[in-house]
Amino acid sequence: MAHLLGAESLHLEFPTRVIFDDVTIGINEGDRIGIVGRNGDGKSTLLRMLAGRLEPDSGRVTRRNGVTLAVLDQSDTLDDTLTVGQTIVGDIDEHVWAGDPIVRDVIAGLASDIPWEANVSDLSGGQRRRIALAQLLIGDHDIIFLDEPTNHLDVEGISWLAGHLKRRWSTNSGGLVVVTHDRWFLDEICTATWEVHDRLIEPFEGGYAAYILQRVERDQMAATMEGKRQNLMKKELAWLRRGAPARTAKPKFRIDAANALIADEPPVRNSISLASMAMQRLGKDVVDLENVSVVYDGAGSQGEKRVLHDVTWRIAPGERTGVLGVNGAGKSTLLSLVAGSLQPTTGTVKRGKTIRVATLTQQLFELDDILNDRVSEVIGRQRSSYVSGGKEMTPTQLLERVGFTSAQLSTPVKDLSGGQKRRLQLLLILLSEPNVLILDEPTNDLDTDMLAAIEDLLDTYPGTLLVVSHDRYLLERVTDNQYAVIEGGFIHLPRGVDQYLEVRALQQRTGTRGSTSSPTESQAGGSAPAGGSGSATGAPSKPKLSGADLRNAQKELASVNRRLEKYGTQVAGIHEKMATHDASDYAGLGALSAELDTVQSTLSDLELRWLELSELLA
Repeated sequence: MAHLLGAESLHLEFPTRVIFDDVTIGINEGDRIGIVGRNGDGKSTLLRMLAGRLEPDSGRVTRRNGVTLAVLDQSDTLDDTLTVGQTIVGDIDEHVWAGDPIVRDVIAGLASDIPWEANVSDLSGGQRRRIALAQLLIGDHDIIFLDEPTNHLDVEGISWLAGHLKRRWSTNSGGLVVVTHDRWFLDEICTATWEVHDRLIEPFEGGYAAYILQRVERDQMAATMEGKRQNLMKKELAWLRRGAPARTAKPKFRIDAANALIADEPPVRNSISLASMAMQRLGKDVVDLENVSVVYDGAGSQGEKRVLHDVTWRIAPGERTGVLGVNGAGKSTLLSLVAGSLQPTTGTVKRGKTIRVATLTQQLFELDDILNDRVSEVIGRQRSSYVSGGKEMTPTQLLERVGFTSAQLSTPVKDLSGGQKRRLQLLLILLSEPNVLILDEPTNDLDTDMLAAIEDLLDTYPGTLLVVSHDRYLLERVTDNQYAVIEGGFIHLPRGVDQYLEVRALQQRTGTRGSTSSPTESQAGGSAPAGGSGSATGAPSKPKLSGADLRNAQKELASVNRRLEKYGTQVAGIHEKMATHDASDYAGLGALSAELDTVQSTLSDLELRWLELSELLA
C-alpha cells in the first residue's frame, strides 16, 4: 500500500513530563486507525503532531507530495457570523453541491434537523459539533483526523457516521485516524489500533475487540516472563543473603546479575481497580410509573410541549435497563420522575419505602461546593475508613483504587481533568450506598480503561441499574433490556439497539411514529412487553403475567437473544470450515457435518422458544 504520512523519532516534552520519546509510526493508503489510551497520555497531542498543528521538540513528520488532510478538533472553531449553510458548503453554488451525492448524504446525516439559514451563534453545543463535522466531511481529503467525533452524537448519528466512513473511500485508498472512547465505533470502522502509553505508541491489528484480545495475550505472556524472572530473582537474593563470612567470596558477576534483576522490575501500568461498595437493602417495590404524562409550558407563542404521554413503567428489584432516544426525546425527564426530582403533570409515581436513588448526571454539579477542596479531604471528611470488596480501606487507598496517583490526592478538585472529576463524582455516589443507580451519559470524559473498570463494577452491582447513554457498547454490556422514548411513548426493544435503529429509520422514511417491529418483521418480537411500558403511541399495554413471571420472561428473552447470536456465529464458522476443508477427508467432513446438525438443532429450539416468549410478552 502506498505511503501517505510518516513520523520519525518524535520527541515531545512538556514542562512537567515527557509525552513521547523516540516514536516512529506511519499511515498508509487504506489505513483506518483508532487511537486509545488513558486520559492525559497524549492521544490528542499525537493527532495534532501528525496533522502538523504541533511541532515536536525533535524528530519530524513527513507527507507524500500532494496529500491533503483535514482535522476535527475537540475545540469549537466555527465562525459565529456565518449561517449554517455558509459554514457547511461555503461559497459553492447550490446546483454544484446539491448534485454531489456525498454532500447530500452528509447534510442528511448530520444537519437535516438544523435550519439552513440559522446563525451559527444561535446553535447549541451539540449542533455546532455536528456542523463542524459536516463541514469537514464534504471535503475531498486523503487523510482525515477525528478527535472524539462521536461527542454530542446520538446512537443514530454514530451509526450514520460509521457507515459514511466505511463507504467514503475504496478499500485501499484514503487514511483515517480517530481518537474516541466509543468502543463500538472503533470496532465498526478501524482496521488497526494504536495504544498510547508510557511515552510510546504500541500498534495492534484490528478494532477494539481484537486490540483487547491481543493486549490480554501480551499481558499473559509478560506475566509468565515476569513469574520466571521473579523466581530467578528470589534465588539470587537468597544466595546474596547467605551468611556474611561467605559474602566476600561471591563472584562479582552473580551480584551484578541480582542487582540487575531488582533494578529491572517493571511498574504496574494500569492500576485502576474498582470493587463493589456496600448498599442499602432493596425491598420488592422499587418505582412504578402509572400512566404518567409530563407537559412543559412553552415560551411565548410556543404553547405547551408534551414530553411524555401516558407512560407506564414498573421497575423491578435488580432490573438492568438501558434507555434510548434522540436528544430532547425525554430520557432525562423520565429518569427525573424515577429519581423523584420531578413530578408528573398527570399520572402517579409509586416509590418503595426502602429505595435510595443516586444519579450520575451529565453535569458535575455535585462537585460545585467542593471545587476548592483537596481530593483526599473530600473523601476523608465523610468517614475515616471504608469497606470495599470485603476489605477495610482508608480514603487514600480508596482513591488510589480508582486511578488517582499520590500527587493528585492533594490537588484541588477544580484543577482535576474532566475524566478525574468524573471518577471522583462516581466514587462519591457509590459511597452514598444507593440501591437504585441512575447513570445519565456516564461515558463522558472517560477513557477505555476506565470504562472497562466501571463496567466491571456494574457487573457486580446488586441493585437496580438504569442507564441512558449513546454508547452502544456500554448499553449492550451492562443492561439486560433496552427501551426507547419515542414521540412521548416508552417502547420495549427485544432486539436492542438494532431494533431501535430500524424503528427510527422506518419513522424517517414514512414520516410516521413507527412501531417497535422492524421493517421486515411485523409480528414477532415487536411490541412492548406486558406490564413494562407504553406502546409506541404512549398507550400502556395490558399485563398478562404477574410481576415475577413477567420479569423472568423478559430476562429469558434477553438470554435467548444472546444465545441465538452465539449459535448463529457458530453455524457460520462451521460452514466456513467445510468450505475450506480437504474434500478427500471424508471423516473430517463427517465430523463437521455432525457438529453442524447439533448446532442447527439447538438453534431451531432457541428460535421456537424466542417466538413463544415474544408472543407471551406481546
